[in-house]
Amino acid sequence: MLAATAAPADGLIKDTTTAAFRQDVIAESMNQPVLVDFWAPWCGPCKQLTPIIEKAVTAAGGKVKLVKMNIDEHPQIAGQLGVQSIPAVFAFDRGQPVDGFMGALPEGQVKDFIERLVGPGSAAADDLLAEAAARAEAGDAGGAAELYAAVLAEDPENVAAIAALAKLHLDLGDLDGAKRFLSMAPAAKANDPAIAGARAAIEVAEQSASLGDLAEFEQRLAADPDDHQARFDLALGLAGKNRREEAADQLLTIVRKERAWNDEAARKQLVQFFEAWGPMDPATLAGRRRLSSILFS
Repeated sequence: MLAATAAPADGLIKDTTTAAFRQDVIAESMNQPVLVDFWAPWCGPCKQLTPIIEKAVTAAGGKVKLVKMNIDEHPQIAGQLGVQSIPAVFAFDRGQPVDGFMGALPEGQVKDFIERLVGPGSAAADDLLAEAAARAEAGDAGGAAELYAAVLAEDPENVAAIAALAKLHLDLGDLDGAKRFLSMAPAAKANDPAIAGARAAIEVAEQSASLGDLAEFEQRLAADPDDHQARFDLALGLAGKNRREEAADQLLTIVRKERAWNDEAARKQLVQFFEAWGPMDPATLAGRRRLSSILFS
C-alpha cells in the first residue's frame, strides 16, 4: 500500500528579450525571486559565471529562477538599470530589483547570494528525493512513497515529490490515485516542469486506456501502412504499456511520411510523450534526436 499522506524543477533558466522582460522578470518575480544575468557573447567573465550561476539556481530547486539577457541584442533594460560593466546580475522580487552583483563571483559567493534571497537549500530533501527515486527504480514503490511523504511532511509544496508520487501511482495502474496526488500541487506551481510532466503522463494514460486491444490497429496497418490514424492510436496504446521507444517510432513514422497530417498531431503527441517521460529519459533523448533529424534535414 502506498503512503497516503502527502501534499502538495526545469523551466528555471531562460533567455529573454526587451519585449518579454516584463512577463519573464517583473510578473514572474511575483511568484519567486528572479535573477537577471546581463551578458554578451564577447565577455569572458560572463562565460565563467554562466555555469556557476546556472548550477546554483538549479540547486535551489525552484525557489529562484534565472533569466539571461544579451545586452548586445537588447541594451535597453541594462541601460535603464545603469549597468556599467558585465556580467551584472540583478535580483528581482515582487516586481522590484532588490539586490545584485557585478563580475564573475566564485561558486560559494553566488550560492550565498541566492541563499540571502530564498534561504538555505534543503540538502536533506534532495537526498531523500534521490533515495526515493532509486527505490522506485528498483521496484520498491512502498519505500519510495514513504520517502516522498517524508519530504512533503517538511515541505508540503515540494513539486518534485508531488509529481513523483503521482507518477508512482500511475506506474501501478492507479490513475485515480495519480490524479489525487497531482491535485495537491499549489496553483502557483501548476506549470512547473515536474507537475506538467506528471499531468502529461496522466493524460497519456487516459488516452491509451480508452483504446482497448492494439491488435486492431496492427491489422489495419498491415493492410494499409499509410493509415495514419491507426498508427497514431497504436502509438498511444504502446505508450500506455510503457513501450516508449516503439510508441515514439510510430509517431516519427507519421512525421516522416506526412508531417502536416491532422494539424501535425503526430509531432504534438511526441512532444507530450517527451514531457510525460521526462527530459532525461532514454526514449525522450533518442526521440528528440530523431525528430530533429526529420524536421531539420
